[in-house]
Amino acid sequence: MNDQPDAAPQISQRVILVVDDALDTLRMLCDALAAEGYAVLAARDAEEALQRFDLTVPDGVLLDAVMPGMDGFALCRQLKATPPWSHVPVVFMTGLSDTEQILQGFASGGVDYVVKPLRIPEVLARLATHMRNAQATRLAREAVDVAGLGVVVLDGQGRVAWRSPQATRWLETAFAREEAPAERAAAWLVQARREGAQTLPLADGRQLLARHMGASGLAESMLLLSHAQPEAAAPRHLQQVALTPRETEVLSWLSKGKTNRDIADILGMSPRTVNKHLEHIFEKLGVETRTAAAAIAGQLLQV
Repeated sequence: MNDQPDAAPQISQRVILVVDDALDTLRMLCDALAAEGYAVLAARDAEEALQRFDLTVPDGVLLDAVMPGMDGFALCRQLKATPPWSHVPVVFMTGLSDTEQILQGFASGGVDYVVKPLRIPEVLARLATHMRNAQATRLAREAVDVAGLGVVVLDGQGRVAWRSPQATRWLETAFAREEAPAERAAAWLVQARREGAQTLPLADGRQLLARHMGASGLAESMLLLSHAQPEAAAPRHLQQVALTPRETEVLSWLSKGKTNRDIADILGMSPRTVNKHLEHIFEKLGVETRTAAAAIAGQLLQV
């Protein structure tokens, strides 16, 4: 009798993980979420929560801040440090109204908090909003992979806050033989952010390019990764592009993530003149956007 109703949720239901050591809170939230059409997973502590993540990655997490053993803050930091899980929005549940505890929740990677005793309509509204935002952000970032690029987001302390699947594969391959591959990759990306761009020779003769594209959020910065062919095998149309010296300068600063006003100040011209140069550059490269031009600038400027 239940076969028919159970078929659709496997395709369309959003999955919520509720982590709380209080059984009555778990029951209340599971009932409320299920009534809203969510598939609900429950965990009594951080260890169980990690086991749930190993089975399936939820669309959102409601997380008790204070639990025995590993607390909610430490669990959230671990989730955010694991690339396949880092996109999942975490909403803290806490009975603490102390500002320091609230700030600790945000610092560990939480997107929001609700105060106990819980007001269910508020919990549902906040959770739905953050899941929609997380999905939109993830789709926008992963769309870059389709264009043959990878995306990495660094936080203010130079740690990898997020990376697209394409970027993950390229970095793991490029630094696979290093003694501490994750640390070496992060250091290389930080250098690219500091200098505007970095190249790394690969075993197959190609180069991995990282270009700093500017700020992507509070204290975060975005880098685009791409592969370049060996210099001897550079695409023929790039070899035939005839940029003027001034256009080359403009393109160089564009590839470093500078705005038109920044480039104008650096080169001593008006933003309108920079825009004119970019129009010519776009036409010569056969592209229509700044991102597309920046994506091939590193390779073009080495040819």
